[in-house]
Amino acid sequence: MNSKTYKIIILVTVVATLIGCATRIPSDPSLASIDNSNLPSPNLSVKIPGLSPCTTIPDPTIFLNSNSPVNIIVHGCFGSAARFRSLAQVFAFHGQQTICFNYNDRDSLMKSSGELADALSSLNSIMENHQFTVIGHSQGGLISRKALIKEREDKFLAEDAALRLVTISTPYAGIAAADHCASSTAQFLSLGLVIPICKLISGAKWYEITNPSPFIQEPGNLLDQVYSHIKIVTNETGTCRKYDENDICIEDDYVFSVNEQYFEAVDSASRIENIEISAGHAEIVGDYRVPPKKLIKLLQLKGIMYSTAPAQRDKLSALLSLLYEY
Repeated sequence: MNSKTYKIIILVTVVATLIGCATRIPSDPSLASIDNSNLPSPNLSVKIPGLSPCTTIPDPTIFLNSNSPVNIIVHGCFGSAARFRSLAQVFAFHGQQTICFNYNDRDSLMKSSGELADALSSLNSIMENHQFTVIGHSQGGLISRKALIKEREDKFLAEDAALRLVTISTPYAGIAAADHCASSTAQFLSLGLVIPICKLISGAKWYEITNPSPFIQEPGNLLDQVYSHIKIVTNETGTCRKYDENDICIEDDYVFSVNEQYFEAVDSASRIENIEISAGHAEIVGDYRVPPKKLIKLLQLKGIMYSTAPAQRDKLSALLSLLYEY
């Protein structure tokens, strides 16, 4: 294989993997609001850097009831707050308030996780209820866990907080397709172009997402305030994100293997529970025509999302039909 061919293979592989991380958000006015009729009445309105409603609305002001728990959703690469508007609406239907954390996808993951730690500290300082559930999808799971470790210099310090961590489809072993970025052989064969290409594609996080990086190899120990880590591993083999008019798959929903999601240094922690489920990478959190029924069932089973009252099940089904147009 000559160096030109090798460079093309590296570029195509890495771009294909990173583009697959999430589905881009369509322009839709309905994504600008959430029905809050089942939520407790807000008594706070505040702006906290990095936090916002899970909508497309440009105003980042969040409205919260300070006496109720809060869910914080952290999106993956190429994601946004609006990516999780529908899931936040499902939480709101069950009377649970949810906000989203936003970050620059090209920043260092250490920088982004530090920003999340700061945002959580600020949120905790204004709340009477200090119960928080941080839900991270894909790369957002890496950021969420790293924000909540003891080894950070800028760590979350609030001892009165009770934190629950939920990560979904997270590549704790690093992104296999990006390991070219850390390969000295690839660097040699590409005549030194691998690192510039990786930086161009991924930004400052280019090395952190590879298996050999300290970010991956030294995941750290969770804070004592984190009493539970539910780690949802998706077996994405054979899944499909998009079908044509003949029900033939034209875009698969496979992004990370289970081997990329399991990692001994993370999985050996005492407060972790690994749950493996057959689901696509976008399917698990809900795509625009696929409601996250598997995730809802799992979250309710673990008490993260409240159970649906029997009298409300038909209304929930109608809501899911409206939100996901399936």
